[in-house]
Amino acid sequence: MPTAAHLVVVHRNRGAVCRRTVERFLAQADLTVTVVDNGSEPDELADLRDGLSGDVEVVEAGSNLGFGPGANVGLERWLAGPHEICLLAPHDARPLDGTVRRLLEEMRDHPSAGLACADVGDGEVPRIQPFLGPIGEPAGVAEGWEVADYPHGTLMALRRECVTDVGLFDERYFAYCEEADLGIRATRAGWQVGLVRGALVENPESGSEAATIDYLMVRNTLLLLGTHFGMRNAAFRATVVLVESAVGWWRPEVRGPYHTGRSRFMAVAHAATGRFGPP
Repeated sequence: MPTAAHLVVVHRNRGAVCRRTVERFLAQADLTVTVVDNGSEPDELADLRDGLSGDVEVVEAGSNLGFGPGANVGLERWLAGPHEICLLAPHDARPLDGTVRRLLEEMRDHPSAGLACADVGDGEVPRIQPFLGPIGEPAGVAEGWEVADYPHGTLMALRRECVTDVGLFDERYFAYCEEADLGIRATRAGWQVGLVRGALVENPESGSEAATIDYLMVRNTLLLLGTHFGMRNAAFRATVVLVESAVGWWRPEVRGPYHTGRSRFMAVAHAATGRFGPP
């Protein structure tokens, strides 16, 4: 019997966590699994392999490629195989009971959908504002399929024909906003993108420092806007970032959880000079 779909998990330095993530997915569906290891320390890689099913392929990238480039390594394995649908998740994704089955069923029930994602439980739907970038809007449905602008990266599903049509992740992003870029390319090519409300997934940890997250989110948002909406839009967003950074410097209470002024100024400078890829 063929497996239901392919699963790609991107891992770095959370071996035991990643192994449990794979086990959670396999408890919900019969899947072909590829884990892409982004240059983990030897002990973490050993923790990953310890007790992992022999049917799970572990691909060692040898260095930290980033989420998008690491995912591409696994997605190429998927495209070389027979499956129509691929699930993609980071090493700490926790799909609740029934989530994997529902996500696969919804993709099969919506043949015009090229991309979809599970519900992270925030009550919002992913949107892209042409002058601000990825934002959240209040959910329009309480349960089931909801059209979105891009899929959450915590757990997404990709259709073979869509990816063949629009390509893999743009590796300039390294991490953050690459799923928004893919969503724009998919919708402009005529594919639908959706979120399955009620198919819940948790993402409880982050392996990156706040300064790195802030840098990548700002830099990559400017790349996204400049690429798809023009430099005027990117310049507007850069101005907003710089003003917010100046206000946040003097008024700490207005800072977000990842706000670091130096990182934001550096992100704007690097976006302006075309410096992308690893932070």
